[in-house]
Amino acid sequence: MQNYFPDASRLVYGCMGLGGGWNNESATKEHVLQAHQVIEQALALDINVFDHADIYTFGKAETVFGKVLKENPSLKERMILQSKCAIRFEDDLGPKRYDFSAKWIEFSVEGILQRLNIEQLDILLLHRPDPLMELDEVATTLSSLQQQGKIKHVGVSNMHGHQMAYLQSALSSPIVANQLEMSLAFRDWLEDGVTTNSPANRNSGYAPGTLEYCMMNKVQIQAWGSLAQGKYTGASTHNDTDAATAALVNSLAAEYQTSPEAIVLAWLMRHPANIQPVLGTTNIERIKACHKALKVHLSREHWYLLLETARGQEMP
Repeated sequence: MQNYFPDASRLVYGCMGLGGGWNNESATKEHVLQAHQVIEQALALDINVFDHADIYTFGKAETVFGKVLKENPSLKERMILQSKCAIRFEDDLGPKRYDFSAKWIEFSVEGILQRLNIEQLDILLLHRPDPLMELDEVATTLSSLQQQGKIKHVGVSNMHGHQMAYLQSALSSPIVANQLEMSLAFRDWLEDGVTTNSPANRNSGYAPGTLEYCMMNKVQIQAWGSLAQGKYTGASTHNDTDAATAALVNSLAAEYQTSPEAIVLAWLMRHPANIQPVLGTTNIERIKACHKALKVHLSREHWYLLLETARGQEMP
């Protein structure tokens, strides 16, 4: 990210929880107020990258965010805004699907810009790979949107390295970001490497080489689900391994004089891939607790201890 946005924050604020519920009820003044409070808190902590998707709370997340920007236009100057498109929910035309067609991407970008009350999106991410992608059509569409000034950069989400390389082969500008599920609980991205040449590797759902592709090509890796839904920071645990990991996280939080959230995020950020965690909480105090991760540098021994405990077994 900092290759293209030198002032980008190490943390990203994920806007999926804004705008009320995932329903057809209209967003209220209270939802706009919540968005305003969250934005102000994030910016006060120097978190300036805001992550959206056109589907978040059925468009209401972008809508309330856009209302805040309309009321306070100067806030936009302090932000890097990204959004995603290509997931289509079940409707009268068909089932849930992914759509990289020119018509849908163009329609989606127009909607994003309108809801956010902006003229240009800093990064457009393609949300999930579309098996029916026509490479030249996608490349032409994205290039046209850039030339029109509607998007500045292109990114992806949930793509592995081979898919990225294929897409990049037709693009005239670099893919700047890839957003993947990554956390102390969801470790396939890590298991891929450490279980090489062992039977355990067959169970990894992670395509080999994705991490390395991003690092070699200066693609910013962003981690969604980075807090593992609070599994280690206060949410209920459902097995002994998770309970032991939560206990260790709390113990290390006390040792490093920080929050449990900071330990979980610092574990991700300790990796040399320069992972950028996405924070999905709307709780102001939890945002503050997460921000403390910036001041934590885990020792190699503590990093491996967390990994071993979360795995429920020692390293191969």
